[in-house]
Amino acid sequence: MNETLNPTAIESHWKDQWKTHELAQKKNSGEPYCVMLPPPNVTGSLHMGHGFQQTLMDILIRSQHMLGKKTHWQVGTDHAGIATQMLVERRLQKEEGKSRHDLGRKAFLDKIWEWKNYSGDRISEQMQRLGLHVDWSCERFTMDEHLTHATREAFIRLHEKGLIYRGQRLVNWDPVLKTAVSDLEVESITRDGHLWHIRYPVVGQEDTYITIATTRPETMLADVAVAVHPDDARYQALVGSHLKLPLSGREIPVITDDSVEQDFGSGCVKITPAHDFNDYAMGQRHNLPTINMLTLDCTLNEEVPSQYQGLSVADARKAVLADLEEQGFLVSIEKHTLNVPTGDRSGAVLEPLLTLQWFVKMDGLAKDGLAAVKQGDAQFIPENWKKTYDLWLENIQDWCISRQLWWGHRIPAWYDENGKAYVGHDEADVRSRHQLDDSITLQQDEDVLDTWFSSSLWPFATLGWPEQTPELDTYFPTGTLVTGFDIIFFWVARMIMMSLALTGKVPFKDIYITGLIRDQQGQKMSKTKGNVLDPIDLIDGIELETLVEKRVGGLINPKQAKAIEKSTRKEFPDGIPAFGTDALRLTYCALATTGRDINFDLARTEGYRHFCNKLWNATRFVGLQLGDESFTAPKPEHQSLADQWIMHRLQNTLTRCDNALAQYRFDWLQQALYEFTWHDFCDWYLELSKITLNSDLASAEQKTATRATLARVITDLIARLHPIIPYVTESLWQHMRPHYTPISNTEYVIQKSMPVASDAWKNTNAEDSMTLLQDLITHIRRLRSESDISPKKPIAIRLYAANESAKKTLQEHESLWRGLTKISDIEWLSEEDNSGGCACANAKAAIVTVPLKGLIDVDKALDRLDKQIAKLIKQRDTAKKKCDNPRYCDNAPAEIVAKEKALLAESNDGLVRLNAQRETITLLLG
Repeated sequence: MNETLNPTAIESHWKDQWKTHELAQKKNSGEPYCVMLPPPNVTGSLHMGHGFQQTLMDILIRSQHMLGKKTHWQVGTDHAGIATQMLVERRLQKEEGKSRHDLGRKAFLDKIWEWKNYSGDRISEQMQRLGLHVDWSCERFTMDEHLTHATREAFIRLHEKGLIYRGQRLVNWDPVLKTAVSDLEVESITRDGHLWHIRYPVVGQEDTYITIATTRPETMLADVAVAVHPDDARYQALVGSHLKLPLSGREIPVITDDSVEQDFGSGCVKITPAHDFNDYAMGQRHNLPTINMLTLDCTLNEEVPSQYQGLSVADARKAVLADLEEQGFLVSIEKHTLNVPTGDRSGAVLEPLLTLQWFVKMDGLAKDGLAAVKQGDAQFIPENWKKTYDLWLENIQDWCISRQLWWGHRIPAWYDENGKAYVGHDEADVRSRHQLDDSITLQQDEDVLDTWFSSSLWPFATLGWPEQTPELDTYFPTGTLVTGFDIIFFWVARMIMMSLALTGKVPFKDIYITGLIRDQQGQKMSKTKGNVLDPIDLIDGIELETLVEKRVGGLINPKQAKAIEKSTRKEFPDGIPAFGTDALRLTYCALATTGRDINFDLARTEGYRHFCNKLWNATRFVGLQLGDESFTAPKPEHQSLADQWIMHRLQNTLTRCDNALAQYRFDWLQQALYEFTWHDFCDWYLELSKITLNSDLASAEQKTATRATLARVITDLIARLHPIIPYVTESLWQHMRPHYTPISNTEYVIQKSMPVASDAWKNTNAEDSMTLLQDLITHIRRLRSESDISPKKPIAIRLYAANESAKKTLQEHESLWRGLTKISDIEWLSEEDNSGGCACANAKAAIVTVPLKGLIDVDKALDRLDKQIAKLIKQRDTAKKKCDNPRYCDNAPAEIVAKEKALLAESNDGLVRLNAQRETITLLLG
């Protein structure tokens, strides 16, 4: 076994070994357990959020496999229609100076498939670098042959049920991408704008006007009515009359509607059903006509006066306002803050546009989705995310599923010469289903389906649906979905609804919602902010210049690039060191709290790299103690107190791990194993084991029991840590196999049954006794430190036991605590020591006094104590000021206030102790 841990070497070795031996393809025969990977988009590479969630999924899969379950982790990638088409179009324009239209549909799609193959392979390689336990033979892509067939079948079945229909409705139209986008793809951006007040003449009543207020004056060209509230006395006399629309001269009616806000603007609302969602709903209620004034390029069409035709929306606004002012219709202008709908992919201002699209009826599906979660068929963890899910489904609108793109699943609908639609898998299937003669010409719909339509089928289509495959029978419904709160609407809700509609079952039992990974300052990671971290860079390390180039490369704005370069050089002056996969995975695990936002701090990853090194060194130490022998399970009758104690602590830790995993508290899981490894095992037990193994008084049986305990504890610990840090534990496992008979035939850690707590090894008496010893050792060490006595210097102590039971415990196990405290002589007192010149400590088991004469430099000790006291006074005063401030205690987070109160108490205790110590040392001067 190498003296030091080399993550790069062991990761490369075990990644290849696991793949060669197809470990992920070897299934148990137990209860099925399946996890569905949210398929990453083939638009690039994995980011920190992917690494975070995939690590948690891998912990679940490895843990459940080691618990005997028949596990399956369904992985794959998503074609990501809009995002991928945009990316390839931009690359094409940059590299060849061509648009997709220059290439044509087939050639352009060939370009996208080339990109998909490159990106998909890169994503798979990154996932393997993360050490994921994945059967890659089951990898899927949302546009592979089977999933394409499943997508068409889902469309056909929903259409036959009347849940999919084609209709002309108002949609969010992206003028850059020239496609409809769903409500969930709309980002509302607050901007400063204006409210224009325009007067509309009343027909037949000279010099009588109604004044309306609008943020979009250009749309008045498509107005069909003006609405007022039925209770608004100002306009009662005008209800039913007509207005002459300025600039166009069309006449429109004055109507009433309860939705009109009397106190907003003039209390009159212009109604433009073809270009406003609220107006469209009002138009439907009042059976108003619709006038679409925009082309698909979002220029004004022939429905408006000729002088405005062909203008963009922005230019039309300027022209309309100029004409309104010239003709005396513009009354006033006021500043107004408004929310502008913007495409989350293109960044373009979206236009409500009346187009012919395909929709899914959502009302009935939403009711089923709400009922499934309400009755507990599927549950959100943490539970508070159920409210988010419910709120969206309770206010859901029909889902527009057609997209005017080339990349994606072509809508499985064909049209005859009259525009009648026929749905089927292909043209032959359409003719057969609908008994159409060959003489009828058919043309397939040019549009593709929304990416989320095929993604919503992922949990069952990847397992073989619509065929009833063994995989579908075995693993569906699946066990756990791990995903972020940002796609509860996009994906989670739709998977539940589609699964219920097409299979009659919920797709998963548990929905574990993670927070979002942000940078150390809590900022969202993005290319434009220059704060993105690549998981592979943290694993392998990256030089500063390479990191700078990676962050600023491709940025157009030189000022932005310079700022990002400056901040990167400041944050990472030496680049990023290689932490290794296991340290990164430990960090991810520790960050998996219930919070919405997760700040990623590299300092924690550095700390977990030290943890991996400590585990490596601890195992190496155990191996050296075991020599060439192989040990069986320890025999309790020969175990020392320390052996019994560590076995008891191990059982408690295993129980904590089980509870944490059952509640999806990965942070608690990591914490339990970290504390046991670092504190119980390394800080205490390894040191205590040396005393037994090096003692001339310990019997051969006792030494064998200690060695067997070392072997048992470290192998159980390695196995329990394996789902979190697979690479280092695999290496350590191979080192331990020859030394511990129970695991000698278990070739890989993943094949080991998960260690679980056993009552047979629980020993509360050992725990109680060991607590007394640890407390005594800690107090003696503190006395040494505060009195400035070297840890290596033997000292004499006096003990006054708290009671006979405590004295018996200390005397019975004297060799353990004495060996860790360098005690040369012990004097047991029958009464408390009141002699001067002694350092004193009140341990639980006894009062400890150490005669200081001849042990210390008095002046030096006093100087050091004065500095410590001054530091504690400052710490106490700061904490007291906060704790005495009612506003601070009422407004600060409860855990922060608790920490300050604990710090205050700790400071006061320390001052009492240090002042007593100072008084003792001062006596030595006399």
